[in-house]
Amino acid sequence: MALASNPKALRFIAPKQPGRNFSMNISVSCLPHSKSNLREYEKREKEASLPVEVKLSSPRKDIDFSDPNWKAKFQDDWDKRFRLPHITDILDIKPKPSPFSLKKSRTVPEDLNGDALDTWNGYVNNDDRALLKVIKYASPTSAGAEAECFGPDCSWIEQWVHRAGPRKEIYYEPKEVKAAIVTCGGLCPGLNDVIRQIVFTLDIYGVKNIVGIRFGYRGFFEKGLDEVPLSRKVVENINLAGGSFLGVSRGGGNISEIVDSIQARRIDMLFILGGNGTHAGAQAVHEECRRRKLKVSIIGVPKTIDNDILLMDRTFGFDTAVEEALRAINSAYIEARSAYHGIGLVKLMGRSSGFIAMHASLSSGQIDVCLIPEVPFKVDGPNGLLEHLERLIQDKGFAMICIAEGAGQELLQKSNATDASGNPVLSDSGVFIQQKIKRHFKEIGVPADLKYIDPTYMVRACRANASDAILCTVLGQNAVHGAFAGFSGITSGVCNTHYVYLPIPEVISAPRTVDPNSRMWHRTLTSTGQPDFI
Repeated sequence: MALASNPKALRFIAPKQPGRNFSMNISVSCLPHSKSNLREYEKREKEASLPVEVKLSSPRKDIDFSDPNWKAKFQDDWDKRFRLPHITDILDIKPKPSPFSLKKSRTVPEDLNGDALDTWNGYVNNDDRALLKVIKYASPTSAGAEAECFGPDCSWIEQWVHRAGPRKEIYYEPKEVKAAIVTCGGLCPGLNDVIRQIVFTLDIYGVKNIVGIRFGYRGFFEKGLDEVPLSRKVVENINLAGGSFLGVSRGGGNISEIVDSIQARRIDMLFILGGNGTHAGAQAVHEECRRRKLKVSIIGVPKTIDNDILLMDRTFGFDTAVEEALRAINSAYIEARSAYHGIGLVKLMGRSSGFIAMHASLSSGQIDVCLIPEVPFKVDGPNGLLEHLERLIQDKGFAMICIAEGAGQELLQKSNATDASGNPVLSDSGVFIQQKIKRHFKEIGVPADLKYIDPTYMVRACRANASDAILCTVLGQNAVHGAFAGFSGITSGVCNTHYVYLPIPEVISAPRTVDPNSRMWHRTLTSTGQPDFI
């Protein structure tokens, strides 16, 4: 952690990680949409110092490093936390051989048996694990080490998670299974790809009773929302379009009512596509099913273009979002480059994490300033954003800014309102910065031609690109494999380039955020050349 020596500094260099407490004393409050509020903001910023107090507790605060057995105890705790819930935890069910095989179309050699037959069929052993972290830091001062190190000597701890894939034994009779798919939250590129692949894989197992639940969790209790029968023929070409074939909605109903509906519909497997909030709902449904001792597998598939789900390399839709964001950046760049004293301002999605803005800025190579929620910044005064824009206009004749929607919220008045998913309704930082820039250059008598682009809904609604389509395909397949293996309350993801299963509670404990001490953020700063706005 580092605090600036400037008494008006608005900066901390410390990632928001699970187990860490942040306390920020920032006396700034204004609404972004009127000139009077802008003047009030400027008055307050000049009059008030902005001390930032960051209280940071160790992410390993529950570990007694003086205990010589702390590593073994940590490993035991890790294994318990990442054990995958299974239907045999509550029911006495015997497994049966899986009908799934990679070699179905070929004749199995007569001399093939045992382990060789498992290899032939492409099965994953239940004891297979993937390593979650692969960097062994030599010092806690190394870039990115702060959030990863254990103890004062930065000890290396192996953190293993379950490998995803088909098992040779299953816990459901495919011909008796009724499987359901539901898409929740907002739109995201790749939803139809996942739906399609889940249906395809269920069909390979021999499941014929497959249905879609319309418009998120609402489809379980809203009258008039009937199930949608799904088959290979129905979903064959849905991946060629964006959106969700089943529809989406935010928020959920009463968990007991949802599970009542699951029971009444005789659903055996429920595949839930969504982000953190959706997965929290999935975990609640899973726990209620276990309480009632139902033979139902609840499987999540992580969907969020913000890429803010813990432990995962990326979630589906993120790559496409970055690619689409580049189109907006390129348009803004052309406008700014072609105008006299042009300024391009692009606002991208990212409520609590700036992954889209960071990756889009890094990949475009055209951004001069990247603003993300994890790194507070100063707008006015010495070393502020506006002063830097003056220099850019003077030196190169134009400027490019990329801002995440959650950036700079500490500069704006909070509405205390929430959306249907329970997320805080953010003030519009993009419009706020737009107005600040226009007002500033007008006051100093320098002409500036600002173009503001907000491509939010264009980014969400498009079809998945090739990279996301592949990810969606694998995640959909592994979700089905996990259900037939008897797991429940898990999600299918990719960690350290390997496809894995993770217990839902471990991925929803907090949103994943950009680490300001990470090498990726350092690379972004090297690309933009922006200073610390403190």
